[in-house]
Amino acid sequence: MNVVPENLSPFYSEVLEQTQLGKLCGKTRLFQNRYEVMRLLGRGGFGVTFLARDVSLPGEPLCVIKQLCPKVNDNKALENARERFEREAKTLAKLGSHSQIPMLLNYFVAEGEFYLVQEYVHGVTLARLVRRYGCLPESVVKRFLYEILPLLEYIHKHKVIHRDIKPQNIIRCQDDGRLVLIDFGAVKQQIAQAVDSTMKMRSTHFIGTVGFAPPEQFSLRAVFASDIYALGITCIYLLTGKSPLDFDRERTTGKLYWENMVHVSESFARILTKMTQVPLDERYKSAPEILTDLNSISPQVSLANCLVVQQHPDRDQQIAQIGRNSHYSPATKEAIAIREWKQRREQKQQDNLGKTELCSLISSGLAKT
Repeated sequence: MNVVPENLSPFYSEVLEQTQLGKLCGKTRLFQNRYEVMRLLGRGGFGVTFLARDVSLPGEPLCVIKQLCPKVNDNKALENARERFEREAKTLAKLGSHSQIPMLLNYFVAEGEFYLVQEYVHGVTLARLVRRYGCLPESVVKRFLYEILPLLEYIHKHKVIHRDIKPQNIIRCQDDGRLVLIDFGAVKQQIAQAVDSTMKMRSTHFIGTVGFAPPEQFSLRAVFASDIYALGITCIYLLTGKSPLDFDRERTTGKLYWENMVHVSESFARILTKMTQVPLDERYKSAPEILTDLNSISPQVSLANCLVVQQHPDRDQQIAQIGRNSHYSPATKEAIAIREWKQRREQKQQDNLGKTELCSLISSGLAKT
């Protein structure tokens, strides 16, 4: 059984006292007769997240339970919010078939509260890795983009806007090294809008993070390019280790002054600048547009390079060759990459390595600079 720590901070105490999940922390009583609530993982403006164990399944696997706010008491508002919640949850379930998105295991409404149960990803956020190991060189940030941009394209093809891309919401999985994007804002947005529309109020719920979200998102008019802006700001954070609020901005245009904080090539700086343009008509519209420009300045970098866990010269050379052989179809390239990825994962498990993928990328990137 989990033991609740003594001398709790006011923040932790408030969550334990005011949420159903918090009240069950360290207790033998199960939530929904199946979830053993273990500890608080985090709290944002639109909900709290707990680590739990599903005792109803073989092996009692770990999972994440997200309790969304606000609580809905009005019956009409609750019904409206429930419909939107179920619709968006089903969309999240479809997205969860992708290996870089946590699988949605369950969703339900209980006593006016909305809950999502998702796969637990054992790993470290990029924000924590940067704090621990320092800023990343340009070569590593480019490889990060090669790994995350196909995922962003996949999400947008499903007509979903993430709304809260930031280093804290990207995890490097310790088990197999993949990057995982968490904490989608779509469900939160739908519940907020449903409640406000039923109560005949204009929605004022901003979903996102100040500094990473572009201006149009503050006006509740997020578009696909809003995620591109947030991803660009994330790259600048990885390069500099600084919060976007620490940078000066041009008063009239909103342009972020970051180039003098780090040395990067002019070609890569142009890409990041275009990703973070405030005017929508000057910003990239889609992930493939960015990939095209990246390929023009870094033709030898491919997705396969991002998946390297250890230095295996013959195998790494073979994988790198995938990106250079243009006669392979995209499906074939993907199949080869997946096969090689599985081989590396099996090798990693056999060697019982305890390092994360990004740490290897940091080491290799620094060695090349």
